[in-house]
Amino acid sequence: MATSKQPTVIGRGLGGELRVLREGRKMSCKEVADLLGWQASKISRMETGKQGIRPADVASLLVIYRVIGRDRDRLVKLAERSDDIGYWENQAALSAESKTLMRIEREATSITTSQPLLIPGLVQTGDYIRALMRVCNVSDVDIDSRVAARLARQVILTKDEPPTLHMIVDELVLRRVLGSPKVMARQLRRLLEVAEQATTSLQVLPASLRGHSGLDGSFTLLDFERNKPVVYLDHKISGLFLEEPEQVEFFRTEADTLSGLALSPAKSAELVATIAREHDRE
Repeated sequence: MATSKQPTVIGRGLGGELRVLREGRKMSCKEVADLLGWQASKISRMETGKQGIRPADVASLLVIYRVIGRDRDRLVKLAERSDDIGYWENQAALSAESKTLMRIEREATSITTSQPLLIPGLVQTGDYIRALMRVCNVSDVDIDSRVAARLARQVILTKDEPPTLHMIVDELVLRRVLGSPKVMARQLRRLLEVAEQATTSLQVLPASLRGHSGLDGSFTLLDFERNKPVVYLDHKISGLFLEEPEQVEFFRTEADTLSGLALSPAKSAELVATIAREHDRE
């Protein structure tokens, strides 16, 4: 059973979705609790993942929130697994945003991300996202909503107390043109702009390395003030959340190794600026 101090990522993600549903109905915890004969604190504990969430309780809430069909079935199934460690989340379609990642990102105090193929999602521009989704065959009717969802994630960087963000990217990410050279130039300037913030750092793995252990896939390590750390591995139509201590430690060591191989933040910024100017001249 998950403890009050260490809720699982499934419980936290499910709790966040329940909170969004309640707020979407413009109802307070007390209003919902009164309808169900519960204490308002029970709703709060469920939404923050601090209390185990029973499938029967979720089913009761979903009646009030008028959630039916596949969405209801998915949330009830999550409740059945809310004490499980680790979570493989299947996304509805190519390049869909992970609902669970969006929920727990907001709570993170520190985010470290290693990206061998793409600019990190938290600093992507709208034009870059749009170009990426087009080459990934996302339907035109879905692109606008997907772009909006990814940009919405970036709000965490403008909070009063934003998480520290450490980005490790491969040089080829900076040179690969998505959309057009002008789109890439603007994207790299955006990357530099974010990297100048006191809570953010950027390191580039130079092409001169010829190879490094980060080439076999991206990963994101999230740390929290009260909850245990989580590693997120992203793929086309699924995402894997890892919580076991030895798994988290493996990726923490990997991040330290890649950081040691990468250029310093100052040298990285110089390289990004140089490549941005190259894109501008194309």
